[in-house]
Amino acid sequence: MKTAWRVLLFLILLLPLPHNAAFSFEGPLQVKNLYPIFLHAAQPYLEKAVTESSMSYSLSHSSTYTVQESGRWVIHLDMEITELNFRYKRVIKNIAEFDLDIPVLVMGGGFMDGFLEDYHNAFGFPDYGRSGRPKNEFLYEIRKDGALIIRGHSGVRPGDIRLALKKPLIASDGFTLSIKGDVEFPVGSAKKGYGNGSVDAGVSVLLDKKITDGIMTYWNLGAVFPGDVRGHETLNLNNFIYAGGAVEGHLGKGLSLLVQVLGQSSIYPETDLLAVDRDAVLLAFGGRYHKGRNSFDLSLTEDLSESGAPDFILNLTYKINI
Repeated sequence: MKTAWRVLLFLILLLPLPHNAAFSFEGPLQVKNLYPIFLHAAQPYLEKAVTESSMSYSLSHSSTYTVQESGRWVIHLDMEITELNFRYKRVIKNIAEFDLDIPVLVMGGGFMDGFLEDYHNAFGFPDYGRSGRPKNEFLYEIRKDGALIIRGHSGVRPGDIRLALKKPLIASDGFTLSIKGDVEFPVGSAKKGYGNGSVDAGVSVLLDKKITDGIMTYWNLGAVFPGDVRGHETLNLNNFIYAGGAVEGHLGKGLSLLVQVLGQSSIYPETDLLAVDRDAVLLAFGGRYHKGRNSFDLSLTEDLSESGAPDFILNLTYKINI
């Protein structure tokens, strides 16, 4: 986790000086952890503390390979997940912001195994046994003590729907502090891996701090209280904490550069598998083009800790301020 924060601070120093003083900061990249067995546990986004009214459409694609077994656990994950997420935000009477998230998930064997194999071979990176599996073949099965918990099905299905409220506590020029609470309702199938079948809740503190007229930082600290996974058998999940920071730097002509780090504690009960039990740390970086009320984001997210996160996440977001 300390390495991740050093990376973020180093990248802050690399950001260019602002080209002009007038710029509308749009907040962190809208990326969440798409690791299949954690996806249903109310995965957090990094958020700005300032309230807004907006609609956004995010398309994220990820690849995950965790095929491991221990004395009590079987965790077989070999898949690609695409998520189309609609987010609606509305400021209510200048008091609080109401949020609605509606995701649609596409799970399958994907198409990138050949490319990833060539990539790993070219740079000498380990593939953790990926090359020993048939290319682009879907596998999603979780067992504990021999009992089946989840047997994933490829296809297109809705995920769990989230409602949230954000309330500013302190707001001044260049500094905003807010508190946010959210509830995620079970819509996706728990047995097939698209949800957990239970209500989840979370609370977070959000802080925005302007460094210069062209550089804004965002800081989040929160806790999530996920419900049980009600699959073929019931599995209790751990409450977990998360923390993250993001930097948005204006490059000029409506372009900005974004870098962010998000870390979270373990969610599953101890499995004796390092790919699941260690804290997850995700580094995301990308660009944004902003014109009028519209903005477009393109980003790549990498798994720094090699645990509890996809190998990578590609994200494209279109947002309209209303």
